[in-house]
Amino acid sequence: MNVREELPVLRSLHDLGTLVERVPHLYVRWSNGPDADRKVARSTDELTGVRMPGLSANPLDVEDWWEDRPIDLWVARRLYDYSHLHHEKGAGVRPWVLRGRVEGHGPDNEPLVRDVEPVGWIDEAVIEEARAAVAEQERSWGTMRRGD
Repeated sequence: MNVREELPVLRSLHDLGTLVERVPHLYVRWSNGPDADRKVARSTDELTGVRMPGLSANPLDVEDWWEDRPIDLWVARRLYDYSHLHHEKGAGVRPWVLRGRVEGHGPDNEPLVRDVEPVGWIDEAVIEEARAAVAEQERSWGTMRRGD
């Protein structure tokens, strides 16, 4: 099965927010996609070269402290925080949503996910929408990669 053609594409922050509201325990992963990740099944710590027990991903579940704030802004921030990976990880890297079982945590405290079930691709337009939503906030913010 070639997941690249078969997965649905989330085309707006609202689509992603609605999915996050409906389906618990979703994660976003920036990679060449489910087909490529299925072959390796585990991420590698870039600093040490140690193979970790799952794929690095970031949770999309809304935290209780977020209260009744807009879910679209929540998912915008979750995407924006790691949007630098699109350029740093090389050609073909893009975000996609998955479900799975957390096997541990990586060096940045990110969940390491096993038994991955691909849910959908995140369109580049959603990343642009996330950037715009973050830029509209009163306080300035940068991606997790904030310089050396």
